[in-house]
Amino acid sequence: MMRRILSGWCCVFLLGCGGGGGEARRPDPDVTRDSGFAGVQARGAAVMGVNQYTSSHIFEPLADGGRIELQRDVEDSAGTAQIRRHMQEIARRFAAGDFRLPGVVHAREVPGTEVMTDRRAAITYTVESLPRGAGLRARSGDPAAVAAIHEFLAFQRQDHHAAAHRDS
Repeated sequence: MMRRILSGWCCVFLLGCGGGGGEARRPDPDVTRDSGFAGVQARGAAVMGVNQYTSSHIFEPLADGGRIELQRDVEDSAGTAQIRRHMQEIARRFAAGDFRLPGVVHAREVPGTEVMTDRRAAITYTVESLPRGAGLRARSGDPAAVAAIHEFLAFQRQDHHAAAHRDS
């Protein structure tokens, strides 16, 4: 199934759709040597619709679930609007137990998603606008669902080389 999902997104990736949104920033040379991370960045641009090297993710675990934030690093109204659309789509998909898009970005099943799918009725997803993007909040009173959300966020944080909290 993952092969079918990946092949469906290959045309998006190869055409470069969604990789724009602001001026390109050169990635750190040490980061570009990590071909796994470069692949996540490229597939992420295709799926999310914004350049991953000029956007910032935060994957924050919280007592009742967690938060994913994605924002452009600079003012970019088109990129900001795209992020907001993407987060609305993700909220709808996750609520339905559909975690295929994270699987495409990471080229594998993402840890935590099996339990999040099984316990989807116990998890709520809400989207909030942020100054240059959006946040997706996942909440649950189900300890197994919260543990799965934390597993999902920890994997995302590692694979995206992202923070767990906003710098104050």
